[in-house]
Amino acid sequence: MGLVVTEEEPSYADMASLVVWCMAVGISYVSVYDHNGIFKRNNSRLMDEILKQQQELLGLDCSKYTVEFANQDKADQVLNCQSALKVLSPEDGKADIVKAAQNFCQLVAQQRRTYTDLDVNVLDNLLSSTNGFPDPDLVLKFGPVDSTLGFLPWHIRLTEIISLPSHLNISYEDFFSALRHYAACEQRWGK
Repeated sequence: MGLVVTEEEPSYADMASLVVWCMAVGISYVSVYDHNGIFKRNNSRLMDEILKQQQELLGLDCSKYTVEFANQDKADQVLNCQSALKVLSPEDGKADIVKAAQNFCQLVAQQRRTYTDLDVNVLDNLLSSTNGFPDPDLVLKFGPVDSTLGFLPWHIRLTEIISLPSHLNISYEDFFSALRHYAACEQRWGK
């Protein structure tokens, strides 16, 4: 699941509620993205809020649910907890593609690869921001802008995107309604 905030003032409490709800319904991988990189710069504040919301929303059940930040400094770590959270920003988008292209070109220059080796899987392995994270099946986009504002374009090529007016004061009913809407979608895989 991807949670994309296009609003100017993101709310830590509301985003934490969304992450905890994802955990509670069994969503294993959650990506949080805002186009200003506020959540990524302050990911410890977001994690504190998630832990607080976990306790408030799940009470004694919270020990069943664990969340792990899967940020780039831990990209090689195996994710074996119930829910993994990746906090992303625009620097993980186009800049990551450029870095992957540069790395591939270096491999070709060092004759460790040939230009004909480049395919989707090779590029996927070179992209660090999605390392170990599957493409999201669903993105909830919050805000008035009809754009994902740079949210990993290669990561959402087969993703269903549902727009909601705001993440501010979002209710569980709105969240669950979006999940029901997604469950009713027919994925045609380009057919």
